[in-house]
Order: sequence, then structure tokens, then C-alpha cells
Amino acid sequence: MKLEKKIIFLCIILLPSMSWACDICGCGVGGGYIGILPDFSNKIVGLRYRYNTLRTHIGANGAISYLTSDETYQTAEAWAGWNISSKIRVMASVPYAFNQRKSQDSEGNKNGLGDISVNGFYQLLNKRNTVFTNKLLVQTLWIGGGIKLPTGAYNPADKGNGATDANLFQLGTGSLDFTANAMYDIRLQDLGLNLVAGYKMNTANKYAYDYGNKLNVSSQVYYKIKVAKKSNIAPNVGISYETAQQDMDDKYVVDVSGGRLLLGTVGMETVWNKTSIGANWQTPFGQKLANNFVKANNRMMLHLAFVL
Repeated sequence: MKLEKKIIFLCIILLPSMSWACDICGCGVGGGYIGILPDFSNKIVGLRYRYNTLRTHIGANGAISYLTSDETYQTAEAWAGWNISSKIRVMASVPYAFNQRKSQDSEGNKNGLGDISVNGFYQLLNKRNTVFTNKLLVQTLWIGGGIKLPTGAYNPADKGNGATDANLFQLGTGSLDFTANAMYDIRLQDLGLNLVAGYKMNTANKYAYDYGNKLNVSSQVYYKIKVAKKSNIAPNVGISYETAQQDMDDKYVVDVSGGRLLLGTVGMETVWNKTSIGANWQTPFGQKLANNFVKANNRMMLHLAFVL
């Protein structure tokens, strides 16, 4: 693998990733953040593990009651990418979810296949030139779009009362949804900045429930450090912002839905030859979710990837 390709590959999807990962809903209904795309010459396969927790049914001024629930969403995900040509790539992910919800008087669990997603990307810009006498400046821009299939189970009985319950505890949306993505990366020597935007357009499922469309934007700074001939590490730090429209239930607005969330993130990547291992941690800086009925907690992700 060429040096310039390793530099971006070091930062494989440190933030919630290429697949439409857990967003402010925190469950299999999915979000719209693609993170830093991996760079590879032909094919790549990988595994991810994501951990996300929420607190729901929060009263005025953060009051806790017997209805208040602590919800945990864990996802194990297999994903793969294929470069059809030098400018076109296709990526897909298959998640398996482990959802848990606990309150003072009840406990529930849901395990199963989540919503499978497929995305295509086109490289609109790939520019390399020398600045400041002998410094290499690299710029890339990828744009793309895709679909999220309704493969995860959706149970209408679990949506609860739209005035007090956020419809989060699902394995999937039950709908065919569409995504649009863009990723710009600029790097001077080993120091890089990655900017990402993703928009997810949801449709109504067969139960006439329509999750609100979601926008995710992020900025991440990374730095490559060579520690051996075929070994590198890349610490990174950044922020991401997520916002979602309110859901619609049979053409009626769901009060406990939508909102916005600002997250700070820190992570680390390691690369040995054609293997990458990484982790990242995210913490909320500010939020207003589901009319303050929902509070997002810290998030974590681990991944392992192999270039074929």
C-alpha cells in the first residue's frame, strides 16, 4: 500500500461510521454519519462494535420517576468495501443489535438483525501538489448515496404513547430509507482535517410511522506517527453535530422525537501492514432530544479491518 493511501487508511471510520450508525435515536433506526472513509486499492472487510446508552422518560428539569428507563444499544457489525474503479467504490454493512431497557419495575431485551445498508461513492477530487517549498498537500472529495433496507424487525406495539414515549426501542425502522453523503479530506504532510456531511431521508413504514429525516456533520483532526517500518498510529480529535426532524405517526407529529446533539470525540488508530485496529470515545457537549424526554450518554466504538 502506498504511503499516501496509508495516511487516510489510518483513520478508518473513527467516528460513528460509514454504515448508518447509532445516532440521536441510539438504536437500530440508525443515523447518518459516515465518518472518515477508508482508502484501499481493491477490497476491504471489517468488524465494528458500537456501545451507546440513553436515559428516557425524563421529567421536567431532569426529574427521575418510576417510568425513567436506562437503555443500552450494542451493535456488532460486519462491513465490506470494493473499489470498482479508481473513482467508484461500493460499501455495505450488516449490523446485529443487542438492545436492553431497564426501569424501576421492568426490563426488556431485543436481539436481532438490524437494517442492512449499501452505499456508493464517487471521487470528485483527488489533488496532490507541493506547497511551502517541499510540503505535500493532498485533497480528496468523495460524494455518494445509498439505501437502508428494512431488514431489522419493527414492532408497532413498542412505539408507546407519542406524547410521552420516544419510539427508539426497535431493531429497525421497517422502512426503505435513502442516504446522501459527502467527505472532504485535506492533509499537509502527516497532519489532516476531515469534514463529513450526511443526510438520511426516511420513508413511512407499513404501519404509517415515518422517522424524521436526519442530518449529521463532523470535523476531525488527525496526525500520523510512524513507529516502525510497517506500523503507524494516528491519534485524532473532533466534534460532530446531529439533528433530526420530528417523527410522523399516521400524519400526526410525534412530540417526543427529533432534536439535536453536539458531541466531542477522541480516538486512536493503529495500522500494521494491511491490518487496522482502532477505537474512539464520544461525549455529549450539548443536547436537546425529544423535547428533553431523552438524554444521550457517552458512546464508544471499536473496529478491526483487513485490506485484501
